[in-house]
Amino acid sequence: MRALRPLSLLRAIRSASVGGWLSGGPTPPYSLLQNGEREIFPWRKVRCLSSTAPIFKDTSDPGTLVHVTQPLNKRVQGRIVEIYGREASGKTTLALHIVKEAQKLGGYCAYLDAENALDPSLAEAMGVNTENLLIARPGCAENSLSIVNTLVNSGSVDVIVVDSVAALVPQCELDGLIDINSQEVQSRLMTQALRKIQYSLSRSRTLVIFVNQVRTNLTSNRGFGEINEVTCGGNALRFYAAIRMRITRRGLLHGEDKVTGIGILVQVMKNKMAPAMKKASLDIGFGRGICHEAEVLEMASERGIVSREGKGYLIKGEFLKDQQEAEQFLEKNNTVADELVHALRNQLFQIAV
Repeated sequence: MRALRPLSLLRAIRSASVGGWLSGGPTPPYSLLQNGEREIFPWRKVRCLSSTAPIFKDTSDPGTLVHVTQPLNKRVQGRIVEIYGREASGKTTLALHIVKEAQKLGGYCAYLDAENALDPSLAEAMGVNTENLLIARPGCAENSLSIVNTLVNSGSVDVIVVDSVAALVPQCELDGLIDINSQEVQSRLMTQALRKIQYSLSRSRTLVIFVNQVRTNLTSNRGFGEINEVTCGGNALRFYAAIRMRITRRGLLHGEDKVTGIGILVQVMKNKMAPAMKKASLDIGFGRGICHEAEVLEMASERGIVSREGKGYLIKGEFLKDQQEAEQFLEKNNTVADELVHALRNQLFQIAV
């Protein structure tokens, strides 16, 4: 495996003209990353996900999936989005679906796996093109945030996911002993880094997504029985983020004799692009990601895209006797489901205009 010189990849990325998948810009230099590991700096490593196998152990209706996971438009380019919530609430799943939607439009994405928890097989099952997904696993928070700033300045990457803020450990904590004296180092580091990243985003079209965890604030002044949740990394991210989405679990999804997934509630707590405090209920199936068949079927039948006869549905000339059979049909025929979603989006956007 031929190794690049330390700054060769950085020069190649910066030599690409600014412009992404929505503006028809040039292809970023993935050819430099396809034959294995390549270095931007001696301490900063980025590689294609397809080459990392050895390191893995084995709109009108804002409360809809069609609205939440719609392809990213120009208004969110050059912005910061924060997705936060409790453990196992679907934060990474939602971020991967955003990556999938960007890749459908020809976009190039990067994933900073600070938690070392990304499963390539699960990402592929969700529809993510892992062959064109850049992945980085830096050793400390300084390296992670420097990679984000470098990729934003390059203008060749359209979506960057940082998973997660809570796993960004400053170098001084890694070098020192485990104590509680350096608890403010991460928040100060995030404040300084976000100032640079925000300045770079003002001249770029990259969308940066920060996945974050929550902690219980035991020193809050709330009344008895009320829990005050705070996000990790200090207060800087909540100010710089243009959109903040809070995810909570609604319950479990049950199949015939076992649990098949979870139900989540996505609430937009802050939105500089549109009115905030909108909610969307989503279902996540284990091993496949967000389940959209039931919602697409309901919305398509309401707007006349799918004909309904009693309890049955008529989809593309095929009659399905009940809702369960119709959902299974859409699950097995992704092309038909994509056509229905495209038709729904066209109608919703025309209504909005």
